[in-house]
Amino acid sequence: MIRLFVAIDLPDAVKNGLSRICFGLPGAKWVQMDQIHLTLRFIGDVDGALFHDISSVLETVQDREFPLAIKGLGHFPPRKDPRVLWVGLEKCDELLSLRKKIDSCLVRLGVKSEKRKFAPHITLARLRKTPLSRMTTFLAGNALFSLPAFQVTSFFLYSSVLTPKGAIHTQEAVYRLNK
Repeated sequence: MIRLFVAIDLPDAVKNGLSRICFGLPGAKWVQMDQIHLTLRFIGDVDGALFHDISSVLETVQDREFPLAIKGLGHFPPRKDPRVLWVGLEKCDELLSLRKKIDSCLVRLGVKSEKRKFAPHITLARLRKTPLSRMTTFLAGNALFSLPAFQVTSFFLYSSVLTPKGAIHTQEAVYRLNK
């Protein structure tokens, strides 16, 4: 079985910008910058035949390049003890359109649709016993955090292996968007 997801990679300039705020939060296990991404669609465990079909069907997704900007921070779950620190994105209809096209072709292939509503975000850290008061202070101190827009030119199919030190993601396929 192969654990899969579809994502957008972030340019080095964006990763460098994100790395500037990845400190000072107790209980935070920061995501390594080489593993950071924007998940468009989690697929889960599939066998080799379905992996091949998924890889092929994603080639049929046609969309245009678009700009995407990072803005704001938050945590999941929103009103309970924080478990994930994330950075948000400015509203982007093109991102939602791309995600919908990817989801539609996967569902037609027989991949179960996701139950949760798509909430575009980039995970910065997984949290363990992080006091809510420290999270509140961290969020307040970074309330105006944003990064300039970057151009999304492609999306990727990734495999993921879970290890005690965290997930290791491997790029399986690249899908270019039209200019």
